[in-house]
Amino acid sequence: MTAADSAPLRPGEELNVPALAAYLAGKLDGVSQGLTVEQFPGGHSNLTYLLKTPARDYVLRRAPLGPVPPKAHDMAREYSFLEAVHPAFPPAPRVFHLCLDPSIIGAVFFVMERRRGLVLRDRVPPEFEAQPDYRARIGAALVDCLVQLHRVDLPRHNLLGLGKPEGFLERQIRGWADRWSRSRTEPIPAMDSLADWLAARMPASQPPTLLHNDFKLDNVMLDASNPSRVEAVLDWEMSAIGDPLVDLGVALCYWSPPTALGPVTCLTSGPGWLTPAEFIARYAAGTGFDVSRASYYQVFAVFKLAVVIQQIFFRFHMGQTRDERFRHFNERVRALALAGWEMARQD
Repeated sequence: MTAADSAPLRPGEELNVPALAAYLAGKLDGVSQGLTVEQFPGGHSNLTYLLKTPARDYVLRRAPLGPVPPKAHDMAREYSFLEAVHPAFPPAPRVFHLCLDPSIIGAVFFVMERRRGLVLRDRVPPEFEAQPDYRARIGAALVDCLVQLHRVDLPRHNLLGLGKPEGFLERQIRGWADRWSRSRTEPIPAMDSLADWLAARMPASQPPTLLHNDFKLDNVMLDASNPSRVEAVLDWEMSAIGDPLVDLGVALCYWSPPTALGPVTCLTSGPGWLTPAEFIARYAAGTGFDVSRASYYQVFAVFKLAVVIQQIFFRFHMGQTRDERFRHFNERVRALALAGWEMARQD
């Protein structure tokens, strides 16, 4: 799928384009000459729109419709993080404007630059299939990008103030367990067992780094002509400062998913792609971090993914969204919970 793919606005997710244009006129180049809005159809959480003007294109991000969990979908925080990180990590898109007035389009939003390239979700585009060794090159590019992120010198770039690394992993485990409790719609014993296991088996953290906290292939945009080059890293909503192996666990969860159910793809599990062991070894060589407990972080990533999907299903279950894509997400939660518990038992 190309990142350029946009579509008409989904019913119920339309924006007040005249109000948006009036507000952005004079704030963003080109808006005064005309503004049209389309929607990026990918993703299951925050809403992302393409803003087209005669001068240039932009991307607008806002929280999903309906009530959202506390501290989730914080557009102001994501904007501030990107504003600070972009100079130190160029794959993070540049941001242009933050609107804290929800009366304009119904929610706080921010506007950032539009990057162009390819985002891989459920298939490999023909642009890459024609290139030799594209699978290994894409895998290497993904790992090397993660290494680049985790090697950013926080003091040098004055980034330590972006987070609270002390006790980060413990807060994460506790916080995601709490989110599970608050979004539960049916008993799933494996989820409760996973929460207890994660709290009891917590390892010592690696030195803190920048964290994307949702680092995966379909949050990375690749150069359309060169699968070895990362054009952008997208979706920084959960970014933080903390244990870098949290990012490694998430990347591995999606790279080699524990179950075919859920919004994870087996695209990268076939011949020619990096194996999980090769993925971990390349990351360890690039960072020098101790990855001996990588499996713990993979289990945590599966648990966290199950909670994210459950939160989405909870909004559908409560009638807070009518998006039919979410109707059977509870089945995905159950499958991930069982897969995660099996991984934990083997650790």
